[in-house]
Formats: sequence, structure tokens, C-alpha cells
Amino acid sequence: MKGQDVEKVIHGGTVIRARKETGARIIDFSASINPYPPELTLSLSREDLSDYPDDTYTELKETIATRFGISPDEITLGNGSIEVIRTFCHCVLSPGDSVAIPSPTFGEYEYSSRLAGAIPGRGARAKVTFLCNPNNPTGHLRTRDDVLSFLDECAESESILFLDEAFIEISDDPAQSLAGTIHPHLFVLRSLTKSFAVPGIRFGYGIGHPDLISRLEAFRPPWNVSTVAEKIALEAFARYDELVTSGKKIAEERAWLCSALRDLPVKIEPSRANFLLIHTGRDVKDLCTCLLRKGVLVRDCHSFGLPESIRVAVRTREENVVLVEALSECMH
Repeated sequence: MKGQDVEKVIHGGTVIRARKETGARIIDFSASINPYPPELTLSLSREDLSDYPDDTYTELKETIATRFGISPDEITLGNGSIEVIRTFCHCVLSPGDSVAIPSPTFGEYEYSSRLAGAIPGRGARAKVTFLCNPNNPTGHLRTRDDVLSFLDECAESESILFLDEAFIEISDDPAQSLAGTIHPHLFVLRSLTKSFAVPGIRFGYGIGHPDLISRLEAFRPPWNVSTVAEKIALEAFARYDELVTSGKKIAEERAWLCSALRDLPVKIEPSRANFLLIHTGRDVKDLCTCLLRKGVLVRDCHSFGLPESIRVAVRTREENVVLVEALSECMH
């Protein structure tokens, strides 16, 4: 039965609740958001809010299509990337289907698959194979050729490759993306909200073969992308090329942060994304509590199956200095 006995997955981005509970100023290292986003200016009039959005989202889809050299009918939209994952799983998976999910990775793939009645890791042939590039939480970035080889294997086994590229725009090498590749066995998930530091608007989108996209578009709720989110997304795409600068700054700051942490008793996973996976060699529950008392919220990686690890976002130098000092105090 779909959704039976499925435990809800834990996500980061809980800073609002943490601030309310502690009443303190807290820096959020738990959500991997671009610390150097392009400047967006939004002007909303009362008229913008007085009508329903155009549920075809023609202008937005055409804008995305132009960016990636594809067709508007190869794009689906979501109220955040997780809604796209849920819609995909509902439309593609059936009870008893098998899915392949490399570990450790984003917990929503397994959760949404189980909601659809699928079973991770069971059976000789997976209906869907999930791949995150760069991977969350490790920050490992696969090359385009590597992912294409992976796609060939999926096509041979009649599996759909679900490729999550939520962090690739501000990774070390965005050119490794497959967003412009249309293949009957490929679905690419993208998100603007992390790269433009606007997660509050909730906007994600997917790219795939028209036959698959038409199924997802038929299932998604009407008007699921608000007028506000649509306007911000359109402006973001107009400034999309500026993300190259963001990526370079993040790489420089990530290198500084790794250097600043080198004297601590930790192991840092080599990352090419805007976050670091830090292995501490001990359960991190007390460490996370100590850091929060010092105004630093990090991602406890118990939910990734990594109880001795934390994930931290790469933020600005001033903020990263606070993280280093807090970690040093809490680990000594």
C-alpha cells in the first residue's frame, strides 16, 4: 500500500524554529545556500496578486527552455524541488517496484519512493535509479562523461535515471550538467532557490522527455508556483550567468574553511560543492547542541546514516570564522 508505515524524512533548514526556541541570533550552516547570490530586485503591485497565475507558465517555461536549448514541453515546475520528486515518484513508481539509491545521499529519494509503494534496493532490476550530482551530503561531483555512462547502464536495464542537480549551478564545474540532454531514460531535477539564496519562495523544476513530462504536468496541482515565485524565477534566469562569479567565490572560501579546520581532530570529505561533510569520529549529538548554544546551526547527519558527521554550508568569511571558533571550542 502506498505510504504505509513510512517515517518522515528529516531535512535541514530549521533555523526559523531554532531562533524562536532559543531567542538568539543563529547563523544557519545547516542549509546549503549561496552566500554570494546575484542581487535580485522584486517589485510587486497589488495587481500582481489579484489574479491566479497562468497555470501553463508559458513565459517561465520558455525562459528555461531558452537557457538550456530545449523545448517548453520538456519542462515541469514545482513548489520546490521536493514537490517535483514526489510528483515524479507518484507518476513513475508503483507498489512493489524496486529503486536504486546510492548511499549516503538526500533522504527524500527513499522517502518519496516509499510513499509511492516502491522498495529501495530490492529486486534485480530498478525501475528508477537516483543520483545526486554534486552529491548531498558529500559534495562529490561526477563528470558529465561519468553520468552519461551511468545513463547508458540505466537505459540498458530499462531504468530511469533521476539526476538531481540542485547544487550544480554553484559547484566547481557547472559544465558537468546534463540539463540540456533529453533522453527517454533521463529526468533532471533543478532548483534556483539555493543558488539565488531564495529558498523561501519554493521553486524547483524538472527536465525530461516530453512523454514523461506530460504525465508529471497532468498530476501536479494547478497554480503550484505562485506569482511571487514566478516573478523571482524569471528575474533569476535573467541574471543566471552571474552564478559563475558565485561559484568562484564559494570555491575560494571553501578552500579557506578547510585550511582553517585542519588543526581540529576531524576528517573533511573532499567537496566541489558549497558545503562540507565533516567526520568527527564520535556521535555528533552533543556537538550539535554545543554549537547551537554558540549561535551556530549545523546539519546533524544521523538522518544520512552518518551519526559521527555534520554537514556545514560554506558561508561568508565573517560567518565562517564564527563556525571555526565555535567548532574549536566545542571539540576541545
